[in-house]
Amino acid sequence: MSAPVVLTHVYKTYEDPPVYVVRDFSVSIQAGEFFCLVGASGCGKSTVLKLIAGILTPSQGVMTKPPHVGMVFQSYALLPWLTVEDNVAFAARMQGFDAAKMQAVTERYVHMVHLDEFAAKFPRELSGGQRQRVGIARALAVESDVLLLDEPFSALDPVISDELRSELLAIWKATNKTIVMISHHFEEAVLLADRIGVMQNGTLKDIITVTLPRPRTEEQAQFVPEVKKLRACLA
Repeated sequence: MSAPVVLTHVYKTYEDPPVYVVRDFSVSIQAGEFFCLVGASGCGKSTVLKLIAGILTPSQGVMTKPPHVGMVFQSYALLPWLTVEDNVAFAARMQGFDAAKMQAVTERYVHMVHLDEFAAKFPRELSGGQRQRVGIARALAVESDVLLLDEPFSALDPVISDELRSELLAIWKATNKTIVMISHHFEEAVLLADRIGVMQNGTLKDIITVTLPRPRTEEQAQFVPEVKKLRACLA
């Protein structure tokens, strides 16, 4: 199977005055891979994700990606006037699914994120972790092979973040999605990713392959050395 996401010498420039946010960025992300992007704030991580999502278009370079992708936002970005079920159904409806498929997709992913009993609730009635579960279900309802996540757990407390990381890995295993995720925690990237792209000043400085066996924990003997190897890339 060909790689679903390929960026080749991609640049993103904002004019007046010209500012390069992404420079000569090339990567091939394989089908079914869990790929993380890390780097300092302002290095271009979110811009790369928005390029893959189709929110932005490259100024130069060539990019291959599916026509539709699912995206999970740090800020949840739920529609407050819709229930959990309707937020997820909205994504399915936007893909042009018929009523039967829209209902099946909605029920599948609401169940997958363990929100069946909250299906009729509105976002204001949910905790932060529950809202992010809705965000994940909505992104899955696009039924794309590619799932994008923009620092999805950074606003949550550590206990909830750990729960959602475990659930995300279970979803990845169950759906065989290609996942591209931005993280500002090196430990999180090592726990989750097959490979980690290290960004600096708009460029892809290095790609680290994580060799730890799954399931991973921070107690594994090689966990700290893997994190140190990642940190050294940005030293």
